[in-house]
Amino acid sequence: MGIDSSPADRKRNQFSELPKQTTTNNKSKKNRRRHKKPSPVQQLYEICNHVFASTGTGTVPPSPDIERIRSVLDKMKPVDVGLSPEMPYFRTTAGQRSPPPITYLHIYENSKFSMGIFCLPPSGVIPLHNHPGMTVFSKLLFGTMHIKAYDWAEVGAETSASATVDASNGTSSPSSVRLAKVKVDANCTAPCDASILYPADGGNIHCFTAVTACAVLDVLGPPYNDRDGRHCSYYLSFPFTKFSVDGVSVTEEEREGYAWLEEREQPEDLAAVGAVYRGPKIVEN
Repeated sequence: MGIDSSPADRKRNQFSELPKQTTTNNKSKKNRRRHKKPSPVQQLYEICNHVFASTGTGTVPPSPDIERIRSVLDKMKPVDVGLSPEMPYFRTTAGQRSPPPITYLHIYENSKFSMGIFCLPPSGVIPLHNHPGMTVFSKLLFGTMHIKAYDWAEVGAETSASATVDASNGTSSPSSVRLAKVKVDANCTAPCDASILYPADGGNIHCFTAVTACAVLDVLGPPYNDRDGRHCSYYLSFPFTKFSVDGVSVTEEEREGYAWLEEREQPEDLAAVGAVYRGPKIVEN
């Protein structure tokens, strides 16, 4: 999800103003931990701090570094970040709004990467959004989540005036639509390996829907930052058959694998609340 920096920015994202946990930076505490095995979240921080130190927008870490991060995430469990499915974050109540609010637990952020947890009650939704120029690791800690993810298609780049309405539906054309290819459209159930998306591949534009209560740990490198051109955009999706565009054609068998995406404002029904991360603390180094 996105972070915006000023009222003048194009997008405002609710997660940008959520409370952030202070990280310990104390040499004496570091010395006391010298002979203790670091917690999984501390290991994750240390590896990310090294891996993302020399990367930036659009830069993908080398494959060995990708595997180092994934190897830590693959082993992480809810207890490693102080979570359990019984916590209030994952409950719904009678008469609650739909979709229900999502809780965000901020773990750590600097200019190179960020770490945080999204807590979704049943039917909670993180709407379709992008991760421009970013490499993103997502680890489902528990529960079942439906993931719908897209990458921009190589054919049919951005279209606007050339997009014409399929005469069969009789609706108006969006001012600008762009063709995307479906990368993932499936349920994911924990325990499972971490997923990775890249700036131009892997499902950079995705939507999460909680089938059951679930928690997902995200690592973003680099994090959202409007000033650096990494702002969060939201999208509406339309079936491929809704529009007819000159020069764009796919076979009938392939149509289910494509969709038209139109950028939109942040959904009004997106509700997010911040809560303090109470898992093992990170010691900066």
